[in-house]
Amino acid sequence: MTGKPATTAEYLATLTAEQRATLTRMGDAIRAAAPGLEEAFSYAMPAYALGGRPVIWYAAWKKHYSLYPIGSAIIQAHARDMAEYSSEKGTIRFPASAEIPYELVTTLAKARVAEFRVRGK
Repeated sequence: MTGKPATTAEYLATLTAEQRATLTRMGDAIRAAAPGLEEAFSYAMPAYALGGRPVIWYAAWKKHYSLYPIGSAIIQAHARDMAEYSSEKGTIRFPASAEIPYELVTTLAKARVAEFRVRGK
C-alpha cells in the first residue's frame, strides 16, 4: 500500500500483529457500547459512527493506544477508573506496555455515545 490508509482494513494492515489484535479487541469493546454503531474510517483512523456521523475514534501508536474524543465531563465522571491513564485534549492514552482495560473502553464509549445522542453531534 502506498500513501495513507483509506479503510480500517488498510489501517490494520500497517500494524504489527499485536497492535492489530489489540485494536480489534478495542473495536469489539466500543461496539459493545451501543447497538447500531457502524464501522467507519475518518481522520486516517478507525472509528464508529451513528447515522453516518463518526462518534468515537481509536488508534495504535508506537507506545500507546488512544481513544478519541473523550471530553472533560466524561473524564471527570470516570476519574477514579482513569487515574493511571494519560488524558489530554479529549484523548485517552493506554500504554502499549500494559493490559488494555477493555471494560473501561466500553464504559467510556457508552458515555461518549450517550453524550453524542444528547448533543446531536
